[in-house]
Amino acid sequence: SFQLSARGHWSTWPAFASRQTVLRNHKPCCAPEERQSSNKQALLTIPKPRYLEQLESYLRKELQSLDLTKKNSQELKLQPYREIFECIIDNFKTYKPLLSAIKNEYEVTLAHQKKTIRTLEPLKAMVTTVSEECTQQILALQEKEKDEIKMLKQEKQHLLKFIDNMKEEKNSLQTQVEHLRTSVAEEYGRYLDEYGARKLLLAKLNDMHNERLDMTRHQVQDIKGEDVVKLTLALKIARQDLTKAQVKLNTVIADYGDVVPRRDFESLEKKYSDLLHKMKTLQKDFDQLHKEYETLLEIHRETAEERDVVCAELQQVQRNCTPRPNWAKCSEVIPGGADRWGCLAEGKTSDQLVDVLLEEIGTGVLKEMNVFPGWGKDDKVPVYLRHEGEVKNKKLTKKDVVNILKDVWKEKIALEQQTGKRSSLPEFFLSYLQNKYGDAAAMEWSYTLYENMRLCRSNHVLSSFYDILTGKVGEEQYRGQNQLISNLQKELAACDSSSSGSLTSKHAAVREAFPLKRKESIQELVDASRYKLDSTEDLIDYVSLFKEDEEGNAEPFVAKLRNQYVGEKQEYLRQLKNKLGALTEVNADDLKTAFRTIDPDIDDQTLDTYLGLAYQVRREQPDQEVVSVETALERLLAGDVRRVGPSPREGSTTGFEGE
Repeated sequence: SFQLSARGHWSTWPAFASRQTVLRNHKPCCAPEERQSSNKQALLTIPKPRYLEQLESYLRKELQSLDLTKKNSQELKLQPYREIFECIIDNFKTYKPLLSAIKNEYEVTLAHQKKTIRTLEPLKAMVTTVSEECTQQILALQEKEKDEIKMLKQEKQHLLKFIDNMKEEKNSLQTQVEHLRTSVAEEYGRYLDEYGARKLLLAKLNDMHNERLDMTRHQVQDIKGEDVVKLTLALKIARQDLTKAQVKLNTVIADYGDVVPRRDFESLEKKYSDLLHKMKTLQKDFDQLHKEYETLLEIHRETAEERDVVCAELQQVQRNCTPRPNWAKCSEVIPGGADRWGCLAEGKTSDQLVDVLLEEIGTGVLKEMNVFPGWGKDDKVPVYLRHEGEVKNKKLTKKDVVNILKDVWKEKIALEQQTGKRSSLPEFFLSYLQNKYGDAAAMEWSYTLYENMRLCRSNHVLSSFYDILTGKVGEEQYRGQNQLISNLQKELAACDSSSSGSLTSKHAAVREAFPLKRKESIQELVDASRYKLDSTEDLIDYVSLFKEDEEGNAEPFVAKLRNQYVGEKQEYLRQLKNKLGALTEVNADDLKTAFRTIDPDIDDQTLDTYLGLAYQVRREQPDQEVVSVETALERLLAGDVRRVGPSPREGSTTGFEGE
């Protein structure tokens, strides 16, 4: 053990080695600096205490036996030091309380630091996560803005080139102006010279004429007194002057022989202006007539095509026509008898009656089925039908199916408004059934609803949901029809100033709501709204026109409106196909040109939407995309495509009447 001095102080090495004591007359645990230099040489010759060597040997063995690759290696490494420190405390009884207090304080501090570290570890993970998310967002924003920056740079280069071209054009024009100014100045100088020369010539001619008159007069007065020689000389000089004057006169006549008098020039200029104005008027009339001729030629071509199609359909019908069946016999086998069959068959064609009959037979067979065969779990199977084995038939009524599908639409629209993102109908359909009926029963409801939708094609709610679910049409078409009907309801309510819920059939509300419809289409809607009225009644309850029965069947007015929507879209795309002509493939520029030709009022945003439907892309410039004409038309037919402005050959309106 360590040796103590007579006064109880520690020595730097044990006293048994040299029997010297140090650290006298100073505070404990504090060695003066001036003593260090004097004791340093002495300490080098003193051997280590045995106890110290034992402790160091024990520490080395313990440290070598530790596995420092573990996660808590630092705590394991601290344990041997803690044990040696406890041994020192136990051996030094005098300092044991102080050393124990120091040890406990360190232990408490270490425990507090460990607790603080454990508290901060989740914050560190959260900070790391937030930092990664921020980095990803920054990279996403940089990637998003990269295309825009690239486009702006291209636009900048284009504008710089345009500015350079304009500067070059400006310099060229300035050069031309300077050249013209120089030419005009030269012409004006020549004109002034000729004008001065002409005045001088006239003055000389007048002077010569006056001199000749004076000379003649003097000759007459002095002829008797003058000498013959003098007269002869004067005559010779006069003849010379006459010759010179004749030469100058001939020169003037030669120089100014082609000059036109100002009066004749002004008269001719006026006639030229009148003829030019008439020519421009005739050219304008000719251009207008030529444009009308081309329009009439296009109308004639389209009419000829329609005539050929109608003739072909007529021949096909004439070949395939059969005697009209007695549809009243169906009332004997349809549940509900003649009354129900009369309601089902009212206002329907033979083709539609066949669909109704097949639907009734199919629903009857469907009610007798207890289970459906599963379609399997292949990737080609829709996600809402992926099931192995048999699936129980829930045997739902048409009313139940309609209510469920309406609730699906309601939940889907609410979710999209909440999240601001569009969701896929097949995936949402399965998710809805799982959330409402559980994962186990979701497939039973899915198969039952699917089979009912597949069979009930005459019901708009079921057929439209089925077409969108199977991808035959886009969801935008369903939303577009609903928006069309909603806008019409608002327009009719706005025209009803008395809020009575009724309007006359002559009211212009329908014409104002659909300014692009033909008169025949407007009249069809008016007739459909009057189907319950007598011929003498004229007041229409417009609120009841938009009601549905418990199976989701709409009134004839709404059904006619939906049929017109489909027919107008087909007509619009038929005009687009005719404008594309014999093309088998079409790029974005050609399709834009065709759209703007048949619909001049179409705006850029709507045109980009239609191009996105045709090319199935989400970028600003699909210029390099090329698809077949048939594929583009099929994709447009599945989406919400409508005419924006009036047809070029129909004018702005079709002459709708007011009240």
